[in-house]
Amino acid sequence: MTRAVLSLGSNLGDRIAHLRAVVADMADVLVAVSPVYETAPWGGVEQPDFLNAVVVVDDPAADAWAWLRRGQRLEQAAHRVREQRWGPRTLDVDVVAVFDDGRDVRSDDPELLLPHPGTPERATVLVPWLDVDPDAVLAGRGPVRALLAALPPGDAAAMRRRDDLPLRVRAVP
Repeated sequence: MTRAVLSLGSNLGDRIAHLRAVVADMADVLVAVSPVYETAPWGGVEQPDFLNAVVVVDDPAADAWAWLRRGQRLEQAAHRVREQRWGPRTLDVDVVAVFDDGRDVRSDDPELLLPHPGTPERATVLVPWLDVDPDAVLAGRGPVRALLAALPPGDAAAMRRRDDLPLRVRAVP
């Protein structure tokens, strides 16, 4: 069984629609969906605020590369353009962590670094991950709760939970 934690972000166009498109595309493998958070941009580039979330997915037929390729396909469908590092984007799908039969998958390949190297410094990933897995552990770094506690207090405090923007839209009977 291959399970993955994917971080989602959008700050251009219909931000919530971009995130919902990922959830809809992954409906067949979805295990958990975090609440949506609105966050200031990270990386020093002037741009609009992001909507961020985390999904946990599971598919015995998918390896780490399959999760990366699926995320890239969804980014392309959202017309993502990579013009500036940490710049604005319609959709960002990062493979944060992958587990194969409960074991952490590691990768040093520059195209797929696992676990995702930026995770320990990003409340935008850690907070929603804890929402869906309070006991989460990041390989080689420790409990996600401890990583979040090690960040400056303002990082998590600046995140605005947006319960008015659910990612799973219930069908009307």
